[in-house]
Amino acid sequence: MNCTQNKKIEQVKETTMIVGIDVGSEKHYFRAFNWRGIELTRKPVAFSNSMEGFNSFYNTIVELMQKSELEEALVGIEPTGHYWFDLGQFMGEKDIKFVMVNPHHVHKTKELDDNSPSKNDRKDPRVIAGLVRDGRYFYSYMPTGAYAELRNASNRRFVLVEEQTRAKNRLQKWIAVYFPEYKGIYTHIDAKGGMLVLKKAPTPEEIVRLGVEGIIKIWKDAKLRGNGHKKAMLILAAAMRSIGLKAGLTEARMEIQDLIEDYELQTKRLERVNDLIKGLCQQVRYADKLLEIKGIGITTVAGFIAEVGDITRFDSTKELQKLAGLELVADSSGKHNGKTKISKRGRKRLRYLLFEAAISVVGKNEEFKEIHRYYTTREKNPLKKMQSLIVVACKLIRVFHAILTKGIRYDASKMLKDIRHPGEQLKAA
Repeated sequence: MNCTQNKKIEQVKETTMIVGIDVGSEKHYFRAFNWRGIELTRKPVAFSNSMEGFNSFYNTIVELMQKSELEEALVGIEPTGHYWFDLGQFMGEKDIKFVMVNPHHVHKTKELDDNSPSKNDRKDPRVIAGLVRDGRYFYSYMPTGAYAELRNASNRRFVLVEEQTRAKNRLQKWIAVYFPEYKGIYTHIDAKGGMLVLKKAPTPEEIVRLGVEGIIKIWKDAKLRGNGHKKAMLILAAAMRSIGLKAGLTEARMEIQDLIEDYELQTKRLERVNDLIKGLCQQVRYADKLLEIKGIGITTVAGFIAEVGDITRFDSTKELQKLAGLELVADSSGKHNGKTKISKRGRKRLRYLLFEAAISVVGKNEEFKEIHRYYTTREKNPLKKMQSLIVVACKLIRVFHAILTKGIRYDASKMLKDIRHPGEQLKAA
């Protein structure tokens, strides 16, 4: 996968036609050029986001290549949300080579021709084609098989977790207003016993009317264990002395019940997605070996594979580090030496997963804990805790890459060999 800009430029030969496409939701526009930048289309050619439009686009570029005696086409696309997915799939089936240009580069480059920041369907395809000709592009990756399923399932899981958290936070807000004493009964707002009671009796007044026997009956009907007479007495006593708001109870009751139903629905959906993710991870070679690392769970493994895809397409771990936006960038010029920081460019969710995984292994895994301790306490150039966690996240990338590509087992002793202890080295000398 590693490809320098020179190698990218070399992909454009005298027999290559460069096509720039401005992708839209319903209609796309393209312009075609030869290797010198001379336009082969008189004006932007529009085609619809449909099979008829895709076939029209394909037939047009084939005719242009035959007319200009060119042998291959290199198509550049500015990825606009999800609108390019279907077109990318079509070009893959037709063996049309296509690459991506960074939208940020398109935005910065479009003023070179006319010194104007204007955006239109005629201008953008030309700018995109120019970036491709100069080798300023990256190769697209469309996962297939288990990788595609895992990416969709992982994305779905992120959405469900956000929706579940949103419902939980809103529920917490309403309970704090209408039944603030509830927090002193259950440690977690979503405790099953408490949720069952609130679903039946959302306000303190209704809980008082239920009484102890009514509360216990709710738990018995749901066959819930661990909630008995003592817990029921606590709930009733809290409801009787509640200082919760007494106005607007009719609407509040309705909303609390709706929020509980929403939370339960998202929880059920999340359980189904998690089961699907576990099954998909079993289809990925050596993925089970990652779970042998203490502090790494199925969510991290699934999320990593979903974001990276087939890891064998990467030639080095530096490419993975760059994909996650964890590569170091320096800010220096002349005598000025600025701070070195991570770029934060790349896949945001991958960076989030790796950082969360770093926190997990530092807390639960002895060898990673030792590495973190060393980096933050070494005499020469000690790192801050946040910096050390970034280093640990990058270390995880290397470990994951080695396991998934070579099929080796996780070896804790190898981790500690990477730590240099100056004091021990001096004693040995």
